[in-house]
Amino acid sequence: MTVASADNSLPVSVVTALYLRTKALHVEAERTGIIRDLLRGEASREGYVLLLRNLLPAYQAMEQGLERHRGSEGLAALAGFRFDRAPAIEADLAGLCGHRWERDIPLLSAGDIYARRIAKAAEGDGIRLIAHAYTRYLGDLSGGQILQRLLTRSLKLKPTELTFYDFPRFYDLEALKADFRQALDAAGALASDPQAVVEEGAIAFSLNIDLSCAVQALLSSRTITATAAE
Repeated sequence: MTVASADNSLPVSVVTALYLRTKALHVEAERTGIIRDLLRGEASREGYVLLLRNLLPAYQAMEQGLERHRGSEGLAALAGFRFDRAPAIEADLAGLCGHRWERDIPLLSAGDIYARRIAKAAEGDGIRLIAHAYTRYLGDLSGGQILQRLLTRSLKLKPTELTFYDFPRFYDLEALKADFRQALDAAGALASDPQAVVEEGAIAFSLNIDLSCAVQALLSSRTITATAAE
């Protein structure tokens, strides 16, 4: 099943519908919170680490959900990519902070809420996971590659600290993006309620914005506290 276009005349693919629904939110995300600073090359190492630590539960929930549904017709193709970003994040955090990162770096309420929403999306037939896979994985394959280069320059991070953005099993990322878009569309075509997938995409972007702002707010509060103590 496909999603109706805005004027209800022609159907559009789920990927196209997600793009159109979240376009404004995507722009907002790039101009908000820690993501804005990262893209401007102005973020601190502490800020990047805090963001990465709070994205981890979201990836864990998404990858566990996809694995649970790998036998279903709708999500089997997506699960088959096995991007396994959560282990890469854990490796980067260990490289950036040492093996006590889980104790030393706080999990914020916004990070927990994001992960819980993905876990909720994985319930039932799990079809709303399409929206989260679109938001996170396509983002990693597109803007994430730009961010990797920015972090190398602005924070002097080493390749071993940026494995989150590496996809070593795949040699052609452009071809991979095209294949993954096709898999998303194929999954969306089997969804009983594709509009619910599209609306879940808007929720996913909003939760990312909330997390970005929460990270920035904590960093700002620490700066203010440190300044006041001087």
